[in-house]
Amino acid sequence: MTSEQTARAAAKADRRQSLLEAAARLFADRGFTSVRLEDLGAACGVSGPAVYRHFPGKTAVLGELLLQVSRDLLDGAHRVAAAEDGAGEALAALVRFQTDFALSHRDVIAVQGREMRHLEPEVRAEVVRLQRDYIEVWAGQLRLLHPGEDHGTAVFRTQAALGLVNSTPHSVRRSPSEHRGRRALLEAMALSALLTGSEAR
Repeated sequence: MTSEQTARAAAKADRRQSLLEAAARLFADRGFTSVRLEDLGAACGVSGPAVYRHFPGKTAVLGELLLQVSRDLLDGAHRVAAAEDGAGEALAALVRFQTDFALSHRDVIAVQGREMRHLEPEVRAEVVRLQRDYIEVWAGQLRLLHPGEDHGTAVFRTQAALGLVNSTPHSVRRSPSEHRGRRALLEAMALSALLTGSEAR
């Protein structure tokens, strides 16, 4: 591949990512059904038809948005958990990781919560599989920390912590000092839901 071809490929990848980021904002703000391809293109400085160079349609944009974030979360969770020595430390790191994501991807969380029904069935099934695998990373650490609890309880604890973290970011749009304070409180509450009833080890 020549340097010119490499530059073109990089520019295309950047444009594709820009379209996904614009889609997250627009879908969160207006709802999937109210956004047109022309709106996506305009948000990135291109025409509506130009979007077809990157995606076959609006549903494909939504699908790639949620698939990408689900894969990134799962890969990140494996990496974060593997970097820690104990289950308690791994769970604390996972909470920080999820909080980072929730605070920096508010729009994606909103889209994921509201627009899954618009995905193609096979894409929706893959997103759900990735989400379940993500929960399993947390649940595996919880089983180490709470050996007397069953798998269902570990999943319940994980879902409770994730629900807390994911539902809160819109309430922390405050000053930087308030943001830091509320972030610390959010992490502490989520970790408490995971650790209660056992000594971290």
